[in-house]
Amino acid sequence: MSATAAVTAPLRHSRPSLLNPNATATATTARPSSVNTRTHLANLDRLLVRPPPLPLPLRPKKTPADEPRAEVEATPDDDRSGRGGLLNALNLSTLLPFTRKPAADEMSPRSLAHMQRLLTLSPRPSPRGSIAAEWRRYHGEGAWAGLVDPLDQNLRREVLRYGDFVQAAYAAFHSMPSSASHGHGQGQHRTLVLPDRSYRATRSLFATSSLSIPPWAQRQSAPKWLPQRSSFVGYVAVCDNEREVRRMGRRDIVVVLRGTATCPEWAENLRTGLVPVSDDDGDDMSAQQHAPKVAKGFLSLYKTAGDSVPSLSDAIVEEVRRLVEVYKGEELSVTVVGHSLGASLALLAADKLSACLAADAESTCTASDGHRPPPIAVVSFGGPKTGNRAFADRLRHERGVNVLRVVNAGDVVTRVPGLATPATMAEGYVHAGGAELRLDSRDSPCLRPDAGPACCHDLEAYLHLLDGFAGSGRPFRADASRSVAGLLAFQRSNVKRAYLDRARVIGFEPATASGSGDGQYGYLASPT
Repeated sequence: MSATAAVTAPLRHSRPSLLNPNATATATTARPSSVNTRTHLANLDRLLVRPPPLPLPLRPKKTPADEPRAEVEATPDDDRSGRGGLLNALNLSTLLPFTRKPAADEMSPRSLAHMQRLLTLSPRPSPRGSIAAEWRRYHGEGAWAGLVDPLDQNLRREVLRYGDFVQAAYAAFHSMPSSASHGHGQGQHRTLVLPDRSYRATRSLFATSSLSIPPWAQRQSAPKWLPQRSSFVGYVAVCDNEREVRRMGRRDIVVVLRGTATCPEWAENLRTGLVPVSDDDGDDMSAQQHAPKVAKGFLSLYKTAGDSVPSLSDAIVEEVRRLVEVYKGEELSVTVVGHSLGASLALLAADKLSACLAADAESTCTASDGHRPPPIAVVSFGGPKTGNRAFADRLRHERGVNVLRVVNAGDVVTRVPGLATPATMAEGYVHAGGAELRLDSRDSPCLRPDAGPACCHDLEAYLHLLDGFAGSGRPFRADASRSVAGLLAFQRSNVKRAYLDRARVIGFEPATASGSGDGQYGYLASPT
């Protein structure tokens, strides 16, 4: 064992640390007021030594558009960049500099004690407890009653895994954003690497906009993929590890959808007029007035077919139906997960899947076999309002879809595209019913209390807050183990200065955004 390993290993033990003498105390035990941040920083300087250099995800070199790209292995942290971050994280603080305010950089002694462990690219998931006996409850039966607040540790782990699946979709998109034009629409995106190897990706998904960016509006300096109509938006995966299937009590099929990334997708986001979800509502004005409706732009991305790829709707239904047939006779579940725009597309997908799978089950079952379609749940991170009250009611009561909305209190995206008033409640936007898991950036020990809109909507910030959330009014978990490397790379301006300073001391330095606009970030280790 090296000298470095010998020094850093004790920090992973559960015994009390010099930085956090009260680590084993209960949540109600007050910290001694005499122990201030400066004392803990001094202790940190004595205990933290320079770790081995962290791996460097290399930025792919530019290649001509007509040449095939070499296969690149994407990492879950490689999901946003300087210019790409504006699109993916709704970086309003960049557009509106006056929204950024200075704040006092205070740092929790408890968080300092875990600094060395958290500054790693390999997150440590919480222990995998068996949920086989209650898997339907963890999948949303009963609207997650008794599991959300306080947050059940098994539910936390499951939701974190689904969030990491979305991170993998972002990473795969930015590693090869124009792959739709290379004929990968029917198979697996070749740069997709799932963070949990218990699941296997079975099909890539592409969303197509009905809008086209006119040539005069396309900047020559912009990446060629930015105005493309069809783009990789996610994937379908299935758990094919038998041990994990037994732990979960069923085989899980997951549909994963990322948020906004291209110009046509942003343009579709602005089309907020409500339109009927189905085309078979007839010409009866009364029926249309009370029909389930959703935002026109979301529906366009969901139903429009591309030149070489099917519509997102058709691709999802086709692949999930195929997997249900492959694993016929087993206990199955379908989970649709998305962030931002992907959260709205997830609701549309769940609505369609529920109707199709119910029809399939009804046509194939007999009166005696009692065959039921697999339950469908949606896990939404930072999702906007998608449709009207009729759509939300149909999704919950008629379709039987369980929706878990993970919301950051400071995320403005969750409050758009409009506020429903008493006068417009019947036709105004409302959130889909279900359970809400409400987080707050101000609870984080390492994020600034005035974190900007970009940080409040950022998926990595969501997962960081989720990992530390114990319940309303409770402190950030002392044993939260998710790496903060992603926050240091993607939300550096929103991380408290004490964390940035300590990261430099121990040899970790987040990279600056790439100036080439290719959507890649790296991690820089200080030279030894």
